[in-house]
Amino acid sequence: MPSVTSPTSRRILLAAVVAAATAIVPLTTTPAAADPSGSRQQQYAAAAAEYGVPESVLLGVSYLQSRWDTNAGTPSTSGGYGPMHLTDAAYVVSLPGGNHHDDDEDPRGDDSRPARKVDSGGDAPPAGSLQTLDAAAVLTGSSEQALRGEPTANIRGGAALLASYQRELAGPTGSASDPAAWYGAVARYAGADSADAAAAFANEVYRTIREGADRTTDDGQRVTLAPHADLVPATSWLDKLGLRKLARPDGLECPDDISCEWIPAPYQELGGGDYGNHDRSDRPGRQKIEYIVIHDTEGSYAGTVRMVQDPTYVSWNYTLRSVDGHIAQHVKSKDVAWHAGNWYVNAKAIGLEHEGFAAQGTWYTEAMYRTSAKLVRHLATRLGIPMDRNHIIGHDNVPGTVAANVRGMHWDPGPYWDWDHYFELMKAPEINTGTHRTGLVRIEPDFATNRPAFTGCVTAGVPCPSRGSSAVILRNAPSQDAPLVNDIALRPDGTPNTMHISDYGARASTGQTYAVADRQGDWTAIWYLGQKAWFHNPADAPTGKWTVGLVATPKPGKATIPVYGRAYPEEAAYPAGVPYQTISPLQYTLSAGQRYAVGNVLPSEYYRSSTFDGSTPGDWTVIRGEKQYVQIQFGHRIMFVDRADVDLLPSAVGAPR
Repeated sequence: MPSVTSPTSRRILLAAVVAAATAIVPLTTTPAAADPSGSRQQQYAAAAAEYGVPESVLLGVSYLQSRWDTNAGTPSTSGGYGPMHLTDAAYVVSLPGGNHHDDDEDPRGDDSRPARKVDSGGDAPPAGSLQTLDAAAVLTGSSEQALRGEPTANIRGGAALLASYQRELAGPTGSASDPAAWYGAVARYAGADSADAAAAFANEVYRTIREGADRTTDDGQRVTLAPHADLVPATSWLDKLGLRKLARPDGLECPDDISCEWIPAPYQELGGGDYGNHDRSDRPGRQKIEYIVIHDTEGSYAGTVRMVQDPTYVSWNYTLRSVDGHIAQHVKSKDVAWHAGNWYVNAKAIGLEHEGFAAQGTWYTEAMYRTSAKLVRHLATRLGIPMDRNHIIGHDNVPGTVAANVRGMHWDPGPYWDWDHYFELMKAPEINTGTHRTGLVRIEPDFATNRPAFTGCVTAGVPCPSRGSSAVILRNAPSQDAPLVNDIALRPDGTPNTMHISDYGARASTGQTYAVADRQGDWTAIWYLGQKAWFHNPADAPTGKWTVGLVATPKPGKATIPVYGRAYPEEAAYPAGVPYQTISPLQYTLSAGQRYAVGNVLPSEYYRSSTFDGSTPGDWTVIRGEKQYVQIQFGHRIMFVDRADVDLLPSAVGAPR
């Protein structure tokens, strides 16, 4: 997504929210010490006892916000801090930094039409749910700084908020009270503005309590929530919150168990033959949908939803809210939204925008991960999209259409998106039948302990907070001292890529599969952008898993073959009156002897849509040719090669031993 308004102007918008959030009567209680001894488990138990909250409820709410992580004291994508996700958006927007995307990508990605440059304008006023830390400070007597940065204070703040919500509902209180009767307080903690969203959040909390959870947090604390298998929440408490109920119109493309509403993107003529902000189609009948593209918004949920309703802007299919996981659908799956910067991908994709920022050290809430995973599984099952990283891709995996566009492509959702956890929530199948002799490796670092030393999250050259990542760093030799590999599209002079947060040209990401090029000791080399790229992959702490599949390699006699960013038909396939879309290679080549993991074999297609009503000859038509393409994992992004240029082989054939 493009840039948003300045921190100063957004801070003004938050002033009223801050005032409203502090108008809460504090409890009569003695604040705990700022940093007491004891385990994280003991901290939850102490806070639950102090404020009279069932420990299972406190643990369940915290899990659905942060999975009990501290996230290095950095804010979430909705300005929430700590294990209890106490929100402090006023403070966050006062910090330096901002949008980390360049605005030179045309989200429509169709060079047969004028580029659709966009200007996001200002952000929208935030909801009161984005300023709960102020209320926690009043209730506990803890400082705002402590609530943001000290887990003990943060957990106490969350317990105090839950207790205050329960008292306002006149529900039973006390740590020994029935957890089932806390449903209303849990629903309110979501900060949702509708009964549907509050209920969806509370239902996930109670599902977590029933199933139990056990994990080690990002700062090394073991926390356990024992299962309460027979717990049935008293959902009638939700009615006392007086929240609006959403209409679910026919055709809303969301699963029934998540909160979702229809906020349509306008399809409207703008004059001079221009129109916005998406294209009509009839997918999948007209064209198979192959991809679901994961984005982040680089702005607030409210501002993002406001922008997608502007006919002069661009579009995407869904927007997801961080604080409670609520979803708004804007464009039906049958139509083509403008979001990915590549028309071939747009025509065959559904785009999901997640409230957040790719850099800035921010993290995504468990509530949003869960609803997103449910939505993707629903769409993938209905549309026949495989749930793997060849088809569920990030915006950062979408290739540029032609060589000139590669450098300007966006890189969200960034290296802090937890792909492994996301696919676990999706219940995606995983095949692990390979060995070091089967020729393929799937990138699988441990998210919590994999902490690349990125820089520039806020200020260029300054280290980012140490935090878990899905990214594995690639070097030009099997050594931690070796330079990073080069991406010639990002650095045509051949210099190595860097550790700057947006410099993605020397990274592989969780779930991506690559052809093995070599192995030396604890290091594995993959074929990547036409070169060997090495990553540390020790047997006792692997960052990749051996797997098996197909590889593409140039046919005998071909020294090099071209690589493409879109799979367009040959010129002879175009009917009279429809301009030919040039098959233009990218700046990369694939050389003899190199091998790349195959993600798909695809027909050549171009969806022609250039007028509002489809009246131009050839419009609203998928043009298909005889040419076929092979989708390969060529670098950090997927790319395409001509099927006629390559042999497809079992990955074990010719694999390094």
